[in-house]
Amino acid sequence: MAEFLLFFCIILGLIVIISITNEKLIHIPNDIALLLFSLGICIVFTLACRFLPLEALQTAKQKLLSFKFEEYLLDGVLCFMLFAGAGKVRFKKFSSNLKTITLLSFLTTGISSFLYGALFFLAAQALNWPLSFWTCVMLGCIVSPTDPIAATGIMNKLGLSKNVTTVIESESLFNDGIGVALFAFVRSLVTNAGRENFLLLILREVGGAAAVAATVSLILFVVFKLSRKPINHIFISLFAVSLVYVLCELCGFSGVIASVLCGMIFSYGIEKIDRFRQVVDPHDSYNQFWESIDNLLNSVLFVLIGISAIRLPISGKLPFIAVSAIFFGLIARAVGVAIPSLVIKSRVIPGGYSLPEFVALMTWSALKGGLSLAMVLSTESFLSSEIYDILLATTYITIFFTVIVQGLSTKRAYGLIEKHKSKRLRKEGDKRCA
Repeated sequence: MAEFLLFFCIILGLIVIISITNEKLIHIPNDIALLLFSLGICIVFTLACRFLPLEALQTAKQKLLSFKFEEYLLDGVLCFMLFAGAGKVRFKKFSSNLKTITLLSFLTTGISSFLYGALFFLAAQALNWPLSFWTCVMLGCIVSPTDPIAATGIMNKLGLSKNVTTVIESESLFNDGIGVALFAFVRSLVTNAGRENFLLLILREVGGAAAVAATVSLILFVVFKLSRKPINHIFISLFAVSLVYVLCELCGFSGVIASVLCGMIFSYGIEKIDRFRQVVDPHDSYNQFWESIDNLLNSVLFVLIGISAIRLPISGKLPFIAVSAIFFGLIARAVGVAIPSLVIKSRVIPGGYSLPEFVALMTWSALKGGLSLAMVLSTESFLSSEIYDILLATTYITIFFTVIVQGLSTKRAYGLIEKHKSKRLRKEGDKRCA
């Protein structure tokens, strides 16, 4: 218990110091600042461990290495973070972009995963790395899904239009369930643990998650409306998302998708009883609670991602891995967005964007985060150390590049795309007038 409290105090202390420093001096999105500074702290700590052979440093390093990040995220806080993120979705914007979100969620992740895997396999063959095709595709499944935690934590603070933010957030919220199901399927091929039909797997994961989420959420929302105390509303929502996630994990359904659906059902229901809530919860305690939980868990997550980089294996392969991870990731994402966008057609692409503009925006705003890291850490048990180190390094580099580089420049990229769109629309208007 004392060790847990000490670790928690250290994390909170880092959050406070970094957040205040960022607020007063740097002024970048706070989640990015937390990741950037915690990564810097990790680098300094790693160098100190290497050049200062102190027993206390080595003990601290071993404790950090023993931290079960994947258990903390997947078996601990993920459902609450997804529920909080889904609660921010506004249904008018969501329903008007439903076709876009659905196609992107189901097609983009699959296309990107296989294309990324194929490109990485070709690079591995050229560099004589011992990676099979299906191992490379599994890596694609790990790094291709956009992270809903990173998206909802950062995109809301960049000043993007509501239409664009809704598409980015909603696609991120739903494609992770598809990504996890695809990862489980390809992992079974890598480990020779079975060859379940992928379409049946997706149907079970998604259909089962939807059934559980709808049943539990609708029943508990009836209980929600019976109470006039805001604290009971908070307890009911916590119980609902916890129960949904646990039931889905026990039944082999997607707890990720179920948590998202649970959050959206509660959000939709709360919108419908807004007048009732204004009377019984005039201070909006319910939304304030979930906003606080979202900020706390997001902040802890980004600090943990940065600190856990102590696991990052340093070798001569790292420069090649970095180049491959960045370029293959961008190419696979762009193609993965472009193909569904051709199906969507320009009249359904949100915001009046042309196909190239929409692909550029959705490619550059695709952030990766904690879920990718949790998935790659779960492969350590069945991969050789050399292969595991390659996958781990690739995942870390992908996360750092997308969150820090793309995250910091997404607002500027959005501005450039908007400027290009304005010029294009002006030219099209001039042609029509002529």
